[in-house]
Amino acid sequence: MNFIKRQNPVFNTLIDDLLLTSNWSRVHDDAPAVNIIEADDRFDLQLLAPGQKKGDFKIALEEGVLTISSEVDQHSKEDALSFTRREFGYNAFKRAFDVPDSVAVEKISAQYKEGILTVSLPKKEEALSQPKKLISVK
Repeated sequence: MNFIKRQNPVFNTLIDDLLLTSNWSRVHDDAPAVNIIEADDRFDLQLLAPGQKKGDFKIALEEGVLTISSEVDQHSKEDALSFTRREFGYNAFKRAFDVPDSVAVEKISAQYKEGILTVSLPKKEEALSQPKKLISVK
C-alpha cells in the first residue's frame, strides 16, 4: 500500500495543535477525496463515495487509527452478459486517519447521504473551548 503524508495547510488550525504526528490521513492511490472539518464541538470527515450503499462501508477504530474502507464486487450481477470490454465492476478503497486524543471515541458516528459519507468525531468535554472569563483585580 502506498502512503503519503498530508500536506500542511496554508494556515494553522487546532487540528495541527492536537496532532502529535504529521499523518492525519494516510492515502492510497485509489482512495476517494476527503474533507476534514473542525467545528467547536467535533471534527467531521466527509468522504466522497458516490454509488455506494451504507452497508458497503467498514469503519473501525483500533489503537488510535480510524480506518474507513469499502469493497464492492459487481461481477456476480452481470455474469450472464458477454462483454467485449469491461473496465468496471470492482471498487475498493481504504483510508486511515490518526485520531487526536481530544476525541470522545465512544461517541463517533457515521452517516451516508447523497454520495457523501460523514464520520463525526465529537470532542471530549475538556477539549471544548471554554468561554472567556474576566478576572477582577483586588
